[in-house]
Amino acid sequence: MNLEEILKTHRKQIVDEWIYRLHTEVSERYSARPVDELFRTVSKANEANYAVLVSKDFSEINDHIHWITNLRLEGGFSLSEVQSAYELYRTVLFPILPNELNEKDLHAALKNINYCLFYTITRFSNYFQSLHEKHIRDYAQNLESEVEKRTKELAESESKYRILIEEINDGYFVTQKGVIVFANQAFCNMHGYTLPEIIGKPYTELVAQKSLPIVQRIYEKGTIGEATDDVYTYFRRHKNGSTFPTENKIKWILYQGDYAVAGICRDITERIETEKRIRESERLVHIGKLTTSLAHEIRNPLSSVKMNSQIILKNMEFRGNDKRRMEIIVNEISRLERILDEMLDFARPIKLNLEPVSINRAIDSCLEILDAKMREKNIRVKKFYGKGLSSIPADREKIEQVVINILLNAIEVLPEGGKIEIVTRQLGMENRALEVEISDDGPGISPEDLPYVFDPFFSNKKKGTGLGLSNVKKIIEAHGGTVDVAIRKPHGTQVHFTIPLREVR
Repeated sequence: MNLEEILKTHRKQIVDEWIYRLHTEVSERYSARPVDELFRTVSKANEANYAVLVSKDFSEINDHIHWITNLRLEGGFSLSEVQSAYELYRTVLFPILPNELNEKDLHAALKNINYCLFYTITRFSNYFQSLHEKHIRDYAQNLESEVEKRTKELAESESKYRILIEEINDGYFVTQKGVIVFANQAFCNMHGYTLPEIIGKPYTELVAQKSLPIVQRIYEKGTIGEATDDVYTYFRRHKNGSTFPTENKIKWILYQGDYAVAGICRDITERIETEKRIRESERLVHIGKLTTSLAHEIRNPLSSVKMNSQIILKNMEFRGNDKRRMEIIVNEISRLERILDEMLDFARPIKLNLEPVSINRAIDSCLEILDAKMREKNIRVKKFYGKGLSSIPADREKIEQVVINILLNAIEVLPEGGKIEIVTRQLGMENRALEVEISDDGPGISPEDLPYVFDPFFSNKKKGTGLGLSNVKKIIEAHGGTVDVAIRKPHGTQVHFTIPLREVR
């Protein structure tokens, strides 16, 4: 028999085994697809391969690549999953050939099959990546437009804010020789005092200690009788000891026959927070572009190296430790692919597939996935689950990604025999939420590093990307929740997040 006769004779066997392996061996996403869909996609792939191997006709495989790429992108499949699906054709076909072909024809057939798959997987990888990157670029451009829009809104809002507040809600005050001699009610409210309490009080008592040098220099540089204006920002001190960012505009005036300083005092807490959010958005746009570009430059050569390494590993006889060395190469390439996936997860927009989720069951599922890793280090897990917890409207897959990222961080730093504690509870009567605490008794985080744990690419791990907790924060905030990391006493780390029990829009 020649290759054409073999492919015709064993067509049903090839398709059936390909479907079975696809459904059971590749990934959970493929296992979840209906069998009739897999039959349709595998049958088309098989016919396309047949056209290449028998007629050297690549048109069908090109059409199949375009069709399957769009189908699998819509289904949320990763590049490596579909590459593995194509690779199964070799796995299914190779055991059949030695029984039907002599050595010479077998060598030629294997060469043609390897070339067919090399062409298919390379062309698919390039097309899949180009569509994926276009989606991320479009998102980055939309995000830039949104930043411009928000910046314009901030300027317009600031203009309206100044007009409204200066006329109605700003604090007005007058000081003579450093003592307050006049104040309106808004000024009193801003500082937490009544009008009788504030009149006669030294102005410096209303200034936070860290801002005193700045404020004193501004007041000292003014000359009595000189008509000068000054606008400055500082931290005002509230009666209860709290401090708040504030803007003052002052002018030297004559008040009741003597020189004085008149000031307009404005709270700028909201403005500072808005500017901080805009700067963060601009930073994320830049990181998103950089990440997309970096992934594009690395992904394609990495895929080619991996595929050819796998081919060599399957078709060559090795001596000594050479096979183990090739396996290490393939495993390390897979690790690099996972790092690229993590980078792209950070860059791409989050789309939530909301459904009622039991947080306790979701956590148990994550613990099952990581059971082998925890057994390796004899890590103990204590669970303190709240009873009768309501289901949350959430994306189960992404919530599990959050929990797995947090648990993996704990597993990596824990010594042999370490301990992880997981607590779930329901909070509040009106603004209800579910709270999850995951803590460990590992070495913990230094106070110096704590403010930066959610920053992209910040990591103290030798093999970390620094995107795990960034993606955790991104997912939790997309659900309308909050997340924070704290130092656990006497040692260890605690990660705490909440998800609201309300519809997320």
